[in-house]
Amino acid sequence: MQRGKGMKFVGDSRIPAERKPNIPKDYSEYPHKTEAFWPNFLLREWMVGAVFLIGYLCLTVAHPAPLERVADPTDTGYIPLPDWYFLFLYQLLKYEYAAGDFTVIGAVIIPGIAFGALLLAPWLDRGPERRPIKRPIASSLMLLGVISIIFLTWESVDDHDWEAAAQQGAIVEDVEVDESALGYEIYQSQESCIGCHGGDMLGGAAAPNIFESDYNKDEVMDIIINGAEGMPADQFEGTDEELETLAEFIANDGQDPEGNGDDEAGEE
Repeated sequence: MQRGKGMKFVGDSRIPAERKPNIPKDYSEYPHKTEAFWPNFLLREWMVGAVFLIGYLCLTVAHPAPLERVADPTDTGYIPLPDWYFLFLYQLLKYEYAAGDFTVIGAVIIPGIAFGALLLAPWLDRGPERRPIKRPIASSLMLLGVISIIFLTWESVDDHDWEAAAQQGAIVEDVEVDESALGYEIYQSQESCIGCHGGDMLGGAAAPNIFESDYNKDEVMDIIINGAEGMPADQFEGTDEELETLAEFIANDGQDPEGNGDDEAGEE
């Protein structure tokens, strides 16, 4: 029997009948519209990136990033503020339905639904149309997300107390407080003072740095007794002698003018 006699061979549709040689397409008919990836395209992209990088470096040198003072974990009055691209989430957590006992809703569930809807948008609208007006589902989800982010970011910026934030984050000069002085011990016994000015006497969100103003002893005593702007009166709990010692300690920028603390420490 002759080989193949009476048999029909069916071609595989996955293999073309005519094989073309593996030769790249000729783009000569499209002058100035194509170029070699290496080195022309990569070199041009690198040059553009270098220009932007140099521009950013010049900008950071001319306008350094605003820095705040060293973080103090004991300062409970500090109001943190996230970077601008997280302000919309920061504002969302201020609302009652997304804060307190419902923090999980504002921090996890609502953002998860929002970003999940954006990720599912290509599967919810699989039409071939590219115009936004012809893709109502995808366009609506995108517009809703963009509008929500812009609105919450604007509300966060508008509601934030920027003046208080600048004061609480301002870099202050280091003041070496004489912790062995009697005035420092008196200050540490005053809970009303520590609650506002902090344990280090350098201030917080509720009150300024004690040593930032040049007050004499009498002026400091007058402020402690009669109060000042934003500071209530008659908050000192102690004798007149302790008040005078504390006022003199503050007026002397945290140092014992008579050196009593050092003498006592030496004797001990």
